[in-house]
Amino acid sequence: MTVISRFPARLIALSAALACAGPLTAAAQVGGSGGGSDGGGPDAGSSAGAGNSSRGGGSTGRATRIDPYIEAGQIVTAELSPGDDVLTYSTVAAGVDAQIAGANSAISASVRYEHRFGWGEAEDADILSGIARGYAAVAPGLQLDAGALATRTRVDGNGSSVIGPLVNDDTVSQLYSLYAGPSLSTQAGDVQIAANYRFGYTKLEQPDAFVATPTARSVDVFDESTVHVASVHAGVRPYEVLPVGLGLGANYYREDISDLDQRAEEFRARADVSVPLSPSLALVGGLGYENVQISARDALRDADGVPIAGPDGQYVTDKGSPRTIAYDVDGLIWDVGVMWRPSRRTSLEAHVGRRYGTTSFWGSFAYAPNSRSSLNIAVYDNIAGFGGQVNRALADLPDEFTAVRNPLTGDIGGCVATLEQNGCLTNVLGSVRSATFRARGVTGTYAYRFGRLETGIGAGYDRRRFIAARGTILASSNGVLDENYWLAAYVNGQIDAKSSFTTNVYANWFKSGGLDRDSSAVGATAAYYRRLADKLRATVALGIDGVSQDEPSADFWNASALLGLSYHF
Repeated sequence: MTVISRFPARLIALSAALACAGPLTAAAQVGGSGGGSDGGGPDAGSSAGAGNSSRGGGSTGRATRIDPYIEAGQIVTAELSPGDDVLTYSTVAAGVDAQIAGANSAISASVRYEHRFGWGEAEDADILSGIARGYAAVAPGLQLDAGALATRTRVDGNGSSVIGPLVNDDTVSQLYSLYAGPSLSTQAGDVQIAANYRFGYTKLEQPDAFVATPTARSVDVFDESTVHVASVHAGVRPYEVLPVGLGLGANYYREDISDLDQRAEEFRARADVSVPLSPSLALVGGLGYENVQISARDALRDADGVPIAGPDGQYVTDKGSPRTIAYDVDGLIWDVGVMWRPSRRTSLEAHVGRRYGTTSFWGSFAYAPNSRSSLNIAVYDNIAGFGGQVNRALADLPDEFTAVRNPLTGDIGGCVATLEQNGCLTNVLGSVRSATFRARGVTGTYAYRFGRLETGIGAGYDRRRFIAARGTILASSNGVLDENYWLAAYVNGQIDAKSSFTTNVYANWFKSGGLDRDSSAVGATAAYYRRLADKLRATVALGIDGVSQDEPSADFWNASALLGLSYHF
């Protein structure tokens, strides 16, 4: 049974990140892994000129919703396959949901701590979960951005993971990610200047069920990494100086992964041009230089040459071994594309070019026909480690969202409820191998709100080709291809003045390269809420989830039920 270790330190870290996200007087998307200047696009800023370092832009009014609560519940969970164990837990929890928007800052946050008291064979556990995204303007053109994520994920031996599982066994791990950094947007005459920097950290606690040995049929699981991202862009819009828009920019990405001291570095410098064809249509293009390098050290080995694993299951890095280059590409990059913005509710951007020494595609489409619905699609292509990809998605969250939680476990779901941009994390959580990779894929979301009903669906495909140095313990991962197809949806609604409901479903189809152990995971939850008094609410919830693998004996199915009470201050 997984008990969240080092809980006080993790709570302090998350609390600090939330504090950095912006003061509660004024604050705050989960986009595809390609969004952002360090992701699937070119450099910071658009080909038309100015960059997009300032994502907040200021809010014209003030909207505040702060909902602190405490709750208690009783959970019964039954293993349907392969065993028939029935476990019972009593739970107490405290949390807060908040959305605050001011003239110079905003934050969206949902933080929850739960303690489980196990009965019989069930063990006690502390569970921290939360998601936050915020910004605060500290001076004209200068703002600070920050965000944090804490959630649980089930990790299987083939490297696949499922966010927020009902199960609470040895395969469940805790995931933490946070970021913070300043962004600047200013103007010098006709030249618009944008710059930003972001520091990020991601940690995945090792599942107890994982054993890193040469004979184990498991992958080496990611541990932790730090990320540095910096970009600068200067440009002029069309017709401000010339009939075309011109720009010049550069950006830098570095990720240091604890597993075998892996390092991924990427530098790009690029000049871009925008040629207007009409008020809503422009041809865009760019030409520049890139230098991308991935390196690592080998594992420490015993006298027989067998790699040594530490007590945490991770391979011990041989700090004295030379750094080995796994990937080294430098040279010319280019791209051509189109930007179409017929109205403030519709935008399309598509690019094709040469990056990472091969042909690359990326782009996005956003359509919001009215204030109640939105469709967002993103195509991405980037290089990162697991931690960098999670951190990038967290930083790409919108400023306004509502967390979608599992009503039985309280865990953060794979998507957030938002009418802005892509709002799902599932695409970046499919594989937890420690090796660096090139990720290509597509993600799309649709959200709709009408009266008392709100619904959303997200779907996508993520393809990761792993990059590892020859001669190291990770060499077997080099060139391995993992693919993840995923789907997540929710429907929430108000039944009457005193009652409401929520439903959530998810599905993942994971193809594991190298191990020939494909898997699928599906799950669903439903909850009914009834207001008993002014601030007192009762909850009844049911859920089922399961993981199926190529080996039938490895199938796992679990069902749970909850009865609870919550008090909202």
